[in-house]
Amino acid sequence: MDVPYFPAHRQRHGDVQRQSHIHAVDEEHSGRRNHRHSRISTGDLKLSLVSTPRLPRHPPQTTAHRFTNLDAAATRRLQRSITMEFTQFVVSSRDKALLYGDYSTYRTQLAHRLLTCRKKLSVATRYRGKYNHNSNDIKAEQLAEDINYAWLQVLTAERAFAQAMAMKAAHASNKKGITGHTRSHIVSRLDKAAKYAENLSDELQESASGASDVDRLEARAYAALLRGAFAFEKQAWELCLANYSAVWAIYSALSSTSSTRADVFRDLLTDTLEPSLRYAAYQLKMPRSKPIPIIARESLSSAHHVAATPDTSALISSINEIDPTVLQPKTAATTDGSESLETAAAAGIVASTRTLTWRSREVKIEDATIASAWAALDLAKARLEAHLVAGGARMAAKDMAAAYDDVLTVSQDAVDATKAAIDDLRTEGIPQSDPSVQVLYIARTAANYEMISDRIGRNRVLTGQHDGALAHLDVPRTKKGRHGKSASGYQEAPGRFIARLKEKIVLYDGTLQSLETIKELPGVAADAELSEQLDATAQYFTALKSLAIARSHTVVGNAANALALVKYAHEQSAAAAPILKKVAAAKADAAETAETAEKTSTLQSIYVSADDAQFLLDLLQAELQRARALVDIEKHQPQPSASAKTSTLALSETLGDYPARAVDLENIVTYPPRIEAIPIKPIFLDIAWNYIDYPTKAGAAGAGATAQPAAAQAEAEDDSAAEQPQKRGWFGFKR
Repeated sequence: MDVPYFPAHRQRHGDVQRQSHIHAVDEEHSGRRNHRHSRISTGDLKLSLVSTPRLPRHPPQTTAHRFTNLDAAATRRLQRSITMEFTQFVVSSRDKALLYGDYSTYRTQLAHRLLTCRKKLSVATRYRGKYNHNSNDIKAEQLAEDINYAWLQVLTAERAFAQAMAMKAAHASNKKGITGHTRSHIVSRLDKAAKYAENLSDELQESASGASDVDRLEARAYAALLRGAFAFEKQAWELCLANYSAVWAIYSALSSTSSTRADVFRDLLTDTLEPSLRYAAYQLKMPRSKPIPIIARESLSSAHHVAATPDTSALISSINEIDPTVLQPKTAATTDGSESLETAAAAGIVASTRTLTWRSREVKIEDATIASAWAALDLAKARLEAHLVAGGARMAAKDMAAAYDDVLTVSQDAVDATKAAIDDLRTEGIPQSDPSVQVLYIARTAANYEMISDRIGRNRVLTGQHDGALAHLDVPRTKKGRHGKSASGYQEAPGRFIARLKEKIVLYDGTLQSLETIKELPGVAADAELSEQLDATAQYFTALKSLAIARSHTVVGNAANALALVKYAHEQSAAAAPILKKVAAAKADAAETAETAEKTSTLQSIYVSADDAQFLLDLLQAELQRARALVDIEKHQPQPSASAKTSTLALSETLGDYPARAVDLENIVTYPPRIEAIPIKPIFLDIAWNYIDYPTKAGAAGAGATAQPAAAQAEAEDDSAAEQPQKRGWFGFKR
């Protein structure tokens, strides 16, 4: 049996004898294996801050005995799963070392721990002996027999990693950065660390190792972490992104299953992995707002090589078995119906991707902010529709319009998100012809179109039924009468009716301005069908505006002006009705031919239904006949003769009065002029007041005469009071 050799000058005294079942081992080796009673030798003066987990000790055996003659205890150890906390050990070791020193100190500590581990396994290089290059080669059976073989690989990989990080930290203050030779040395050390970790992961995948599924996943994550650091320093961004994505997916899945180590996994994800993932994605020109789960899923699906993972599909399957929501998050954008949207909102689910279809263009929105804004817009519209259906006819027009505020706010957020994404790409120097920029421009046009459409829908709700085409002078009375009886209605004053018409005209003007804004959006001018639809919609609202103005002229008695405006409104409506009917029919056909017919929304928007267009056309035809009848009646009324003039005053003298009839252009001014009395103000009005006896002055003089005796009597009393001697001193005392 092989017995490890140790030099005589390193022997210790006071060693504790090992147990009886351990075979021939010298006293020095027995003393170094005992952790409680052994002393520190001269080679171990520097205490290590990294503590290797206490593991079961086994007697040194020969190579043949290790591989062929496994006893019953070894067989039982093969059958049970070994528990290794790779991540916990690595994270705690790095934190403790960096708390009191740097990576150079960490490397020194690892060297001492590695020597201790080698001596436990009897693979340490003898004094002045030749280094055995095969001492680090392990087999799955060795891992099942003694877990220290696994820690041997981990400590070796960590030492190489610490050396690379120490060199990187030493050159961090250099203004020129890390040179080529130093960078190649760092990359070489990281490659060595990744190879040791990959070797350990490959052996743990064997069934003979007895490792659990969690241990195998952690070993893969550790190998991918070191390989990702290697690719990061080598600036191989695709390889870096693929490995870091694998690490992120594994640790995210394990954090949901292990409550004891969830904090360790989350800290590692937040502090190390997510910033590195973001930077690698930035180098690959990915959107900054793209969520990490989508980045990880796409990079793993398209990755050609991941550390210790020959088949990435198997790794994805293993992760999905633990937590299927890590790489396939549920999004609110994929749900159907208002109930699903409400459930998604209650669960706090945020959309991460969305396929946007607008004007026969289907684009995939990968920006998380834009996709979330679209999902929020769908949710807000579903809530608004449910609110309006529940309210029904009980809600007033103002209350229904106020319910649109949330939808308008969310649609504005979608517009802002698309604008911010385009500005970010411009800042990065990406040209406008890039496909990602073109996708964002389509999304921006669609977002602006939806926002303006919702704004027009709110205005249509405020105008009333049939977009304000109907107008009634009889307004229902809401207040009760004197005896508690509510009247059915009352005749509205003409001035109040005209004021309501003015409010409608303002809403129509706002709608027409919104339609002009849509025409200025990118890509709208090139769409002939959409431009034709917008023109027809503008004609529809122009007809409504002309009808409202015509009604105001009818109220004040200008029948001729009302007839002209109604005729113009009829022409606009007649031109718009066929186009609007065609658009409505095309929309209905598209809904029928689709695999899943979309539910018709009851919300008002920019789309004018065929029924509304036909209703306005029929109404204008009736209004046109009515206006013609009023004008004809006015023409047949008897006109006053020209000789019977009510006033002979010239026009210049009656400018303050509105002429009731036609103006007499032959009597503009009085000619020839003649002298006439005109009222003027006296120049010295205050002086004239003193010399002119006005009626008011006579009353004032009489009042003064009666008051004169009383004034004389008061003056006499004052004189008598003055003749009395005055008292001196305070209160008249002592004087």
